[in-house]
Amino acid sequence: LSPPGDSYGVLPRPCRALVLLNPQSGSGRALDDFQAVVQPMLAEADITTTVFVTERAHHAHEKVRDEDLSQWDTLVVMSGDGLLFEVVNGLMERPDWKEAMKKPLCILPGGSGNALAASINYYAGYDHVAKKKLLTNCTFILCKGLYTQMDLVSLSTASGKRFFSFLGFGWGFISDVDIDSEKYRWLGSARFTLGTLQCLAKLRVYQGRLSYLPVATEQGSSAAPRDAQAPVTNGHIPQPAGTEAPGSPPPDSLLAPLGQPVPAHWTVVPEEEFVLVYAIYQSHLGTNLLMAPAARLHDGCIHLFYMKAGISRVTLLKLFLAMSRGTHLDLNCPHLCYVPVRAFRLEPRVAAGIMTVDGEALACEPVQG
Repeated sequence: LSPPGDSYGVLPRPCRALVLLNPQSGSGRALDDFQAVVQPMLAEADITTTVFVTERAHHAHEKVRDEDLSQWDTLVVMSGDGLLFEVVNGLMERPDWKEAMKKPLCILPGGSGNALAASINYYAGYDHVAKKKLLTNCTFILCKGLYTQMDLVSLSTASGKRFFSFLGFGWGFISDVDIDSEKYRWLGSARFTLGTLQCLAKLRVYQGRLSYLPVATEQGSSAAPRDAQAPVTNGHIPQPAGTEAPGSPPPDSLLAPLGQPVPAHWTVVPEEEFVLVYAIYQSHLGTNLLMAPAARLHDGCIHLFYMKAGISRVTLLKLFLAMSRGTHLDLNCPHLCYVPVRAFRLEPRVAAGIMTVDGEALACEPVQG
């Protein structure tokens, strides 16, 4: 059953797909799996493919930024979440980004972190699966050809960078696990289990200020999620026509500039010592981590989690084990806070720890989304 207000488009038949594939992602099996599992299914569904194998970082970013995309009906990413991050940001750098972002995107899991693929499998109502079964389910969704809208979050940093993110922004424990475990890529998703145990052993605390605009107190709006008819693009309320140059990226209508205080109707978290901060917009943080069970593709909501300092290692491990089933909030841990928000800002006191956006490392600095 689709949530009310979700409208679906349908891919044409026959359908032409550009497949962007990273042969190094995960444990390096993406190309073999594409040929063995995906291609036969697509052929039956009358989907023809052009396969573009990436050879280096930013290769896919440049391809979708510069290429004439009119020859394809859909862009398919067969990799982990990092390659889709490149594709989304490449599309958003085009002068015709408004049109380019209407091109349906498909994710086929080929990495060690396949959070969006796991989330879509969950939204589609399928049982929790991993590896080849998850790949088969996601390919089946592509074969059916139904697509719907997905929120993006606009992230800006103090040094002037801007990213468009589809999965989540993190600082602290989860980001440390993500980046520290890169050296175990060959283990596939087990790398995250090993990384979690290692980061637990040297549990760190991060100091900073976290502020957010809760969903319920947005000025002039009801506490209910936004009405499905309201035109919202990439998580922004569109500006009146004529207020921005054509081709310029969408304005951040909910945010004050990073150098200024947050707006008065925002909430500032009283604590300033954290084990982790994670703003996620999909249900899954990884194939086996159901972090935000309430999340949907197009709910206009950032699911903000933060963990205050003082939590014991045993409790933290219990929370992560419960997260595999999405029951971590049922433990009512006083150190773990969850709030649905429209926007957030994080200002680290010192540049300590790794920040991540969609699993990719960022320098530690003030950021808002």
